[in-house]
Amino acid sequence: MSLHETMIRHGHQMFRWRSYLPLLIMGPLFIALKESVYLESLVGDTLEDAWVFICFILSLAGLALRIYTIGYVPAGTSGRNTKEQKANVLNTTGIYSIVRNPLYLGNFIIILGVLLSIKVWWLVIIGLFGFLIYMERIILAEEKFLSEKFGNSYDQWRMKTPVILPNFRLWQPPAMEFSWKAVMRREYPGLLAIGTAFFIIEFTTDIFFEGEQLWEWASEDFIWPVSYAVIIALCLTLRYLKKHTKVLKVEGR
Repeated sequence: MSLHETMIRHGHQMFRWRSYLPLLIMGPLFIALKESVYLESLVGDTLEDAWVFICFILSLAGLALRIYTIGYVPAGTSGRNTKEQKANVLNTTGIYSIVRNPLYLGNFIIILGVLLSIKVWWLVIIGLFGFLIYMERIILAEEKFLSEKFGNSYDQWRMKTPVILPNFRLWQPPAMEFSWKAVMRREYPGLLAIGTAFFIIEFTTDIFFEGEQLWEWASEDFIWPVSYAVIIALCLTLRYLKKHTKVLKVEGR
């Protein structure tokens, strides 16, 4: 088996487990959080809080890219399916006219924001290097699947459209109208993941490594428990609406 075929095989395996692969960084993350406390003591609370807020906004920008992408795609594409590759139609307009993998670009920005918030350079390198390795293999597996399914139309689109860095000169208007219902039905897990990541990082750092009392942390850094509670409530509401009602159902999405 060639190296290319091996990478594709690994890509199919990673595709099924891609939601759990980031857990592999938990060990280095624990070590980095201890180092992060020392760095925070050097820069002070005000600058540290400002930096974390900027990183939070960066991660939300990655989510916004995902939202923009999902808002225009039809059903059966660009999903969160993990069991197998899935694509009923080929997306080539809108954001897919300027970049082949906008959702993975959004994921990259989300993860970058989370890693930068910890302020430890080597964790950023490890995290992004690991992300690029497994995303490369997943993309190769997806490209093989799409090429086999859509043939020449996919190959022509792939040849002119960048893998991950957008080329805005190629822009073509989306073929569908934007749907907020589709976004709310499909993208609330991303918001929950961001909220959970920042909440756990801030809680763990302040309570377990800095030794703050729980009531003191909840009082001084109330923005994190309050915002996380709002995010949980919103996501639970959207999940209920998705699972038990037709409120978020959109024909063809």
